[in-house]
Amino acid sequence: MVADDGVTLAAYLAQGTPLTFGGGSFTWGLHPWVRFDHFWQSEGVLQLQRAGDGYAVWARWRDGRLADWYVNFQHPMRRTELGFDTLDQELDLVIAADGSGYTWKDVDHFEERVRQSGFAPGEAEAVRATADEVVSLVERGNCWWEQWRDWQPPAVPEVPAAVALTG
Repeated sequence: MVADDGVTLAAYLAQGTPLTFGGGSFTWGLHPWVRFDHFWQSEGVLQLQRAGDGYAVWARWRDGRLADWYVNFQHPMRRTELGFDTLDQELDLVIAADGSGYTWKDVDHFEERVRQSGFAPGEAEAVRATADEVVSLVERGNCWWEQWRDWQPPAVPEVPAAVALTG
């Protein structure tokens, strides 16, 4: 945990952090990451989430430098006794760290889930509206996550015993 002021939660996931996956029944079958080694494989990621937002912003590094901001559209985080829960909603936005632009990711997965009735009524429309809001923030240069631009991962990160990814 990097910071938590009750509104914004900042958590760092170091490379090599072991992951576990929930064993419940998922609408789309097994958790898609069960096919991979159960540890965080890329360089560390700083996950920024604000209460009530339908997205999280991840700061991702390559070769020790901020590479991009990765916007993961998801259910608003819900705090629990063990930490927080959320559920991925397929759609992602990748914003270049230098501000040169953004690209959409997993649009085909999102649209297939829509076609297969994989969202609750009104959920897909809410994701699209949230995506429009985030793009508006980016295009106006009003990105609240920029305050984290100069944050640096620890030189020797602490790798916890396990992080549960259940949804």
